[in-house]
Amino acid sequence: MPDTAPDARSAAAAQPAFDAEDAKLVTLARATRARTGAAQGAAVRDTDGRTYAAATVSLTSLRLSALQVAVAMAVSSGAPGLEAAVVLAAEPADPDGEAAVADVAPAAPVYFVDLAGSPHA
Repeated sequence: MPDTAPDARSAAAAQPAFDAEDAKLVTLARATRARTGAAQGAAVRDTDGRTYAAATVSLTSLRLSALQVAVAMAVSSGAPGLEAAVVLAAEPADPDGEAAVADVAPAAPVYFVDLAGSPHA
């Protein structure tokens, strides 16, 4: 019977390799989500190296993804641009958050990680 298990090397190659600075974003997003109990946690790093972490906002009058809040925090603090963003959530999708990042920094990567902090496949 042929081996049908996925090759661990190809699976690892498909996942982004986080450098130390991006790993910090994962930690910040995870801690923010855990502290608030929100659906998502997110963190962004600006081009000056400052970080901003946020959670989902779900009010009757206002709904923002965690990434939208983190981008708004960076912009309102005078960030000159963004280097990277991380979204920690059960689902690997946040089109509105990705659009907010693209408005500020079209080339900045947005990494989606699962609730354990591992990159979504």
